[in-house]
Amino acid sequence: RGLGLTGRRHSCGPSLHTGTGHKSEAKMSKLRERTTSAGYSSCDSDTDSSNDFVFYKDREEWADVEPVPQDDGPSPVVQIAYSAKFKDVYDYFRAVLQRDERSERAYHLTTDAAALNPANYTVWHFRRLIISALDKDVKEELRHTNEVVKSHPKNYQIWHHRKCLIMKLGAPLDELKLSTDVLSMDAKNYHAWQYRQWIITTFQLWEGELSYVNALLDEDILNNSAWNQRYFVVSTHLKFTDNIIDKEMNFTLECIRKLCDNESAWNYLRGVLDQYESPMSTYPSLSDTLDELYKKDPKSTQLLSFMVEFNEDKLENDHAPGEKQNILQEAINFCSQLSVEIDTIREEYWKYISRSLTAKYGNAEVMEIPA
Repeated sequence: RGLGLTGRRHSCGPSLHTGTGHKSEAKMSKLRERTTSAGYSSCDSDTDSSNDFVFYKDREEWADVEPVPQDDGPSPVVQIAYSAKFKDVYDYFRAVLQRDERSERAYHLTTDAAALNPANYTVWHFRRLIISALDKDVKEELRHTNEVVKSHPKNYQIWHHRKCLIMKLGAPLDELKLSTDVLSMDAKNYHAWQYRQWIITTFQLWEGELSYVNALLDEDILNNSAWNQRYFVVSTHLKFTDNIIDKEMNFTLECIRKLCDNESAWNYLRGVLDQYESPMSTYPSLSDTLDELYKKDPKSTQLLSFMVEFNEDKLENDHAPGEKQNILQEAINFCSQLSVEIDTIREEYWKYISRSLTAKYGNAEVMEIPA
């Protein structure tokens, strides 16, 4: 729309997130306890003193395998001090990987290897090859890794592992609920959101998703991830028809009235207006709403930033040509207020915007911010 100066996204500060840090930590601790008690692995602790762990080198059934130590080269620098258990497990894993042994014992070995390092992509990949070769129960594997994903919710490899299993199965099972559980611990978990979006689009599980997002925003109106998910649902599923645009504008402005300096809500508003066919400054009653908000909160960084963009849109689209200089002066005044009083950390940025607007739309009568 030609808004090259302000770019319609000033990024006037980080999104604030109230969060529930202590609650999340408590939930994570409980989940880790459940993972251990569920016996996910006899090797879930990287210590050499696990009472029930028998080293692979001491197991009779592994006597035929020659372990393959890690090759750090002839002159290793700053070697990692792996525990004896870690070395033992991964030396045997490298051996079966080298032999491409897709057996039951190799499957159990990958369980121990993944427990010691859940982020090891090769372990999960080889485990899937074994699952396919042995025609193992995919549902059982999903149940087996349920607590793992909850204990390591920001581990890309385990989410990808589940995605591959679900694709093999061809059914969503309870994966949507799983992502809900994980997001209840941390509503901004990128991996969980990415997985949730994949599950929804792959199996068309749109019903109730907007209500879920609304519940998250009721809990934390600053939750940028929830705003992002709302845009995903509306743009991908509902589509931005005129009716939907009006509904989303009303919803977003109402949220802004509750908390004016909410960057997430303002960015969502920009996203909705991007879908509006006409210039955003012509959207019905938006100008009046901005004036109302300004009277209520004249020192909101996000509001003033948007009002600079709003005035630029008027200038760009020659809206109210007879008022051009007044509109420009108002934008300059907002820039001045931001640079001098409100958003002083970006003082030079707002001075730059002021100079750019003046150079493009102004004349000698316009009062620019002093350099």
